[in-house]
Amino acid sequence: MRVLLIGADSSIGLALQDHLRRWGRHQVEPLNRSACRWKSERQAKKAARRGDCDILIDTRIAAALDSGEQLDELDFKRCHWLAKACQRSNIHYLYLSSARVFSGTLERPYREQDETDNSNTIGEFLREGERLIRETCEKHIILRMGPVFSSDGPNVLTHHLSRLLEGGVLRMENSIKVCPLPSHDGARVIAAILDQIGAGAEPWGTYHYCSSDPTNEYEFAEALLAGASQFNEFSQGAVALEPGTGTEPLRSWVLDSSLLRDTFAVKQVPWRGFVADAVKQYFAQRKQE
Repeated sequence: MRVLLIGADSSIGLALQDHLRRWGRHQVEPLNRSACRWKSERQAKKAARRGDCDILIDTRIAAALDSGEQLDELDFKRCHWLAKACQRSNIHYLYLSSARVFSGTLERPYREQDETDNSNTIGEFLREGERLIRETCEKHIILRMGPVFSSDGPNVLTHHLSRLLEGGVLRMENSIKVCPLPSHDGARVIAAILDQIGAGAEPWGTYHYCSSDPTNEYEFAEALLAGASQFNEFSQGAVALEPGTGTEPLRSWVLDSSLLRDTFAVKQVPWRGFVADAVKQYFAQRKQE
């Protein structure tokens, strides 16, 4: 299939390009995030049409969340513009969303049919973006994921390691449970979906995917420090547990990935097995630069 990759320079976009090039089953037309800041629907429509694609993969919103970038209403209007362009031209729309459509108050992993109840600003934006895509483009897949980490691009791993190398202290909480997602694992999942669609499947709808081992922010930062200590010396207490009052509400953004597994035969894998390689690659890239 011909793929128009919106946000090709994001962490997940770079990993997906690498994965698809290696297997050679799909042709990719990359479009970097700076080229996707359209001011009008006409510009978005032209970009989709110029891509001459069978499927459009939109990583913009998920990438912005992973990098800590501020999002506003216009970012989500662009989702609607792309959805309309895809509907008019019979293009499939694969949109990467986030577990943050949920409030995080549910103790069990979130399923696709659970109410999207995050009422803060970003939650409202995410919910509205998903709604517009569902109502506008028939051939859509919304893939909600956990936070992506990688040695490339702005994300939680590169942010934390940069902070540590500057001599800063990472003060992290342990009250928020997440399932971090290595970018290359996310690319594997997206490629499996592409293969199914390319073979004629029509699995339209919403799916979840995250890694198989939940953790918290403090434990994740400790794992990064352990890997990075092989390449650099850090001060004692470089990662510290943020003291709490004991009254902070526990939040969990763990996703149930069983529907995606049953539909696309994709199994979850643990994130810990990817950390050492990602950290090693990060330091190798710094050395080259």
